[in-house]
Amino acid sequence: MTYRLAIFDFDGTLADSFPWFLRVVNEAARVHRFRRIEPGDAEPLRGLDARRIIEHVGLPLWKLPLVARWMRRRMAADIGSIALFPGVDEMLRQLSEDGVRIAIVSSNSPANVRRVLGPENAARVAFYGCGVSLFGKRRKLRKVLAGSGVAAAEALCIGDEIRDLHAARAEGIAFGAVAWGYTTAAGLAAHHPEMLFTRVDEIAGRLGLPRDESPAV
Repeated sequence: MTYRLAIFDFDGTLADSFPWFLRVVNEAARVHRFRRIEPGDAEPLRGLDARRIIEHVGLPLWKLPLVARWMRRRMAADIGSIALFPGVDEMLRQLSEDGVRIAIVSSNSPANVRRVLGPENAARVAFYGCGVSLFGKRRKLRKVLAGSGVAAAEALCIGDEIRDLHAARAEGIAFGAVAWGYTTAAGLAAHHPEMLFTRVDEIAGRLGLPRDESPAV
């Protein structure tokens, strides 16, 4: 299947921010009064969906927007320590050259996303849907499809969390799970994504046009 639109999550998919998250999450827990994530908890929690993680730490749903804003501000202060995964620059370049349109739908802020991407990568992104609430991706995905004019059947949503997969499925969009993000590959595979990427360099080869059919640039 050749896809015309790739809709990426950001944190854990394009940006290697999970180590940063582990460094700051207990600071957020102290400020907003939810349960700390102890060293032995992190790996088991990576196999769960977002709702079960929220239940584990005892975070009331009404506090989610407050915590999300706090995390975005905290990342902005630490933005120099967040980098793209190796190979993302080349992957985005190849998708763009192969005629695949690129979108990013993320709960992170537009400023944080653009800073980490850098000007060249940011210019390759045709549609941004940032500042999404934790469970608000479905609406943003629908908006990206409408703005792009691409049918759901010709789009692939690429992400690292089970909530991303559910949002894509709800809009009739195929899902490509990445094995290097916040959720374990096994946790994602249990939900039967249409694709499972184990390396960044697999993405462009499986989405783009065959090399001899690529459009001239």
